Amino acid sequence: MGRRKLIQEYYADLNNLVLLLNSLTNSYRLLIGGADELNKIAIAKKKDVKEAIERAEEVGEIIDRIIIVLDSAACTYTDYCNVKAEVIKCKLEAKHILTEIDEELKLED
Repeated sequence: MGRRKLIQEYYADLNNLVLLLNSLTNSYRLLIGGADELNKIAIAKKKDVKEAIERAEEVGEIIDRIIIVLDSAACTYTDYCNVKAEVIKCKLEAKHILTEIDEELKLED
């Protein structure tokens, strides 16, 4: 079961990356919106607008790195799921499934 725990932790790590990506994406949108609003203010200095855009770009670069990691990690996890499905498919016999269905139907009656 140690390997199962490893895969569960791997999945948890993927989930954490997705949550981080979601948070950063929301922050990115807010930063872009803030820079846009700042740009529309007549008294805003160009330096302030430029700094706001640079902050948004920094968050955008982090988002890009997370997407690359997620792309690679998700492929590994889906490979695991595919292998697991194939093993189950090979080991599972139709008579076991039919027995299980029959037992469920008997319980309902």
